[in-house]
Amino acid sequence: MQQIQNKSLLSFMVSNEAEGIAVTNPATGEVIGYAPVSKEHDILNGIERASVAQKEWAALPAKTRSALLQKWNQLILDNKQDLGRLMTLEQGKPLAEAQGEVVYGASFIEWFAEEAKRTYGETIPAPSKDKRLVTIKQPIGVACAITPWNFPIAMITRKAGPALAAGCSFIVKPSESTPLSAFAVAELAYQAGIPRDVLQVVLGETSRQVGGIFTTHPLIRKLSFTGSTQVGSILMQQSAADIKRTSMELGGNAPFIVFDDADIDAAVTGAIASKFRNAGQTCVCANRFYVHSKVYDEFVTKFDDAVQKLKVGNGLEAGVNIGPVISESAKQNIQALIDGAIKQGAKPVSELHQLDGLFMQPVVLKDVTHDMKIVSQEIFGPVAPVIRFDNDAQLIEMANDTIYGLASYFYSQNIHRVWKIAEALEYGMVGINEGLISTEVAPFGGVKQSGIGREGAKQGIDEYMDVKYLCFGGN
Repeated sequence: MQQIQNKSLLSFMVSNEAEGIAVTNPATGEVIGYAPVSKEHDILNGIERASVAQKEWAALPAKTRSALLQKWNQLILDNKQDLGRLMTLEQGKPLAEAQGEVVYGASFIEWFAEEAKRTYGETIPAPSKDKRLVTIKQPIGVACAITPWNFPIAMITRKAGPALAAGCSFIVKPSESTPLSAFAVAELAYQAGIPRDVLQVVLGETSRQVGGIFTTHPLIRKLSFTGSTQVGSILMQQSAADIKRTSMELGGNAPFIVFDDADIDAAVTGAIASKFRNAGQTCVCANRFYVHSKVYDEFVTKFDDAVQKLKVGNGLEAGVNIGPVISESAKQNIQALIDGAIKQGAKPVSELHQLDGLFMQPVVLKDVTHDMKIVSQEIFGPVAPVIRFDNDAQLIEMANDTIYGLASYFYSQNIHRVWKIAEALEYGMVGINEGLISTEVAPFGGVKQSGIGREGAKQGIDEYMDVKYLCFGGN
């Protein structure tokens, strides 16, 4: 392993591919380590242990769980540099961005450490004088999660934080592309004093095997998934047999809208931040740009000028803004969308260049029309198609013309328009004159086929709790 100072973070790694999964650096193609793989009986035994440990964990005072989570949060922050470097090595994002994710991921642990002490019930006015009615909140039991490669730490802490705070035990299967960050952040949890049976990281022999166990095992009462809508639908169907609770953060097709009264320079800054973070490989990044005809040329020119200044390269190199995409198949899919749009009449604003390996030039496409495939598909790469619109009604119709409803963005300085558009957009999250909207203190989630449930905020911990109604008679 390259340049990782805290060797204890890597104590989970095995010595060769015969014992685990080889993890490669997408920037160089080199193997950086081997993550352990669990056999089916090991995963099943882990679930049994998690069920036993959960009862002991839930019996702890909320203040005790909170204190342990706070220790975990501090250890993550103390190891920001090592965790960030590890993430860049296995996932590819620039080092500064990776370290930013470490801090963002830790913020969920801190937030839910505090929320652990605030899972209040209610006293309900009774319908008769001889009754007393109250509600209490209790942990659902064993919870599990399947997380993606694009945010290998934050997608875990955003789920594990509320689960552990609520009193659940938690088992997570990270992506096979980025398992090292998951095991490393769990190792810090153990160092903080969180029992190993309460928080487990597992990699199975196949993803389908683990998903099947998670969705059908009777001791698991909650599944949280971040990934594609197609896979999320399958997991929900499998979970239906025993009415398992699920929360799903699925695909997105975020519109980024620039009205004619917008601050164009601010819109360009927001567009860069939203579109090209993590090389465009985020569920909430701007996927299609709608710009009013009156400011279309100005925005496209300024946007492309800013894009051409972005540096592509190995995330460990100074000044790099965009790292590699995650795989060769991902690069091929992105390139196919670009080629298809150009065949349909779209034009690249600047000259296109083919880059070696898994690197891709960030691209702005103009003269894109709403009916092109690149507009309806989730690109998941550094490509920005820009579409003209002429009026608000046309814009709303196009922006909502998708099965997805995760994030959306628009820029306007007209307060009347701001409220009108914000209410009309069919998305779970709306950024208004802002390109970065994710934070631990606000509810994260979508509508339509972008998922169900919310993560973060006070709503996040409720996903891992049952409300129990108590009726006291004979008073």
